[in-house]
Amino acid sequence: MGFSLNLTEFKNIFEELKKEYTVYAPKLFKNKGTYSDTNMVRYDEIHDIEDIEFDQKSHYSPKEVILPITQTLFYFTEDEVIEPKFNDKKILIFLRSCDIHAVKRLDEIYLKNGGEDYYYRRLREKVKFVLMQCEKSFENCFCVSMNTNETKDYSLFIKRKGDILFIEVKEEEFLSYLHNGKSEEVSPSFIEKNEVTANVPKDLDISIFKSPIWEEYASRCIACGRCNTVCGTCGCFTMQDIFYKDNVNTGERRRVWASCQVDGFTTMAGGHEFRKDKGDRMRFKVMHKIYDFNKRFGYHMCVGCGRCDDACPEYISFSNCVNKLNKVVKGEI
Repeated sequence: MGFSLNLTEFKNIFEELKKEYTVYAPKLFKNKGTYSDTNMVRYDEIHDIEDIEFDQKSHYSPKEVILPITQTLFYFTEDEVIEPKFNDKKILIFLRSCDIHAVKRLDEIYLKNGGEDYYYRRLREKVKFVLMQCEKSFENCFCVSMNTNETKDYSLFIKRKGDILFIEVKEEEFLSYLHNGKSEEVSPSFIEKNEVTANVPKDLDISIFKSPIWEEYASRCIACGRCNTVCGTCGCFTMQDIFYKDNVNTGERRRVWASCQVDGFTTMAGGHEFRKDKGDRMRFKVMHKIYDFNKRFGYHMCVGCGRCDDACPEYISFSNCVNKLNKVVKGEI
C-alpha cells in the first residue's frame, strides 16, 4: 500500500514514530571526513527527517546499530555478575538494498551458525528496515554482480522528492501512522547496472592459495583494517576484560570489533601467530567472502557495496582482486 505526504505531514508522523522507535539513518557530518574540509556520512540516531542523507552512500555500514563497535556484556564484582540495563525500545533503520542483504549475512553467522548469539539476537529482533532507493550506482559499487541490488525484505520504503515523500507500507502496524496520507502507487526501483563489475570464479577452490597473485598485497597492504570496519558483513570481535582502578577485582567484559587484517588477530597462546604475511590475510578475507561462506550457506558473503575500496588508503580494490582470481582460474594470467 502506497501513500504520499508533504514534508510537514511526514514530520508530524516522524514525531509519532519516535515515541515507539529509535530511528537510525545515514547522516552527514560536515568536516569530519578523512581529509581536511571533507565530509563523512555515517549512521547515527535521527531526530528529524531533514537529517537523513538520501543522496550519498554512507562511508560506514549500518551494522554498528545491531553489532556495536564496543558492547559491555556484563559487569563483575568479587561475588556476582550483573547484566547491563537493556533498552527494549524498537529500532527503525534506513538502509539500502545491499545493506539489507549484509544484515542477512550477519544473521547467518550470529543466529544460524550453531547456537544463537544472545546479545546479537536481542538487538536484532527489535529492528525494522526502511528501504532507501539508490537513484544511481555509486562509485565502486558492484551490487549487481553480487545479486544484492534488489530486495523485498523491508517494512517501509521511503523516497523523497523535494518536499514530497512517497511511502510504501508492507507491514500493517505502520498503516495507523499514515491514515492521513494520499493513496498512491509506490514501489522502489533498483539499480540494474554498475560501472564496476566483479566476476566471481565459478570453479574456485583452495588450490588458488598457492597463486602468486597474493604477493602483490603483501607489499601494498598496511594492515590498517579499515576495509573490515566499513564492511557490512565483517563480524569478527575480540573480548576485553576491563578492571577498575578503585578495585581490581571488579570491572566489565566487553565485546569489541576485531579485524582479520591487523597485527595480532591470529596471535595464540604462547605467542604463536599465523598469517603474519599481509598477502595471506588478504587471501583469507577474499576467500571467506566469495568461497568459504558460499560453501556453507549457498551464496556469497560480499554484497558489493564497495566501501572497502572507498576506504583503503592504498587503493586496494576488492572487485579488482576478484576479477584477477577469475582470470587465474581461467588460465588467462
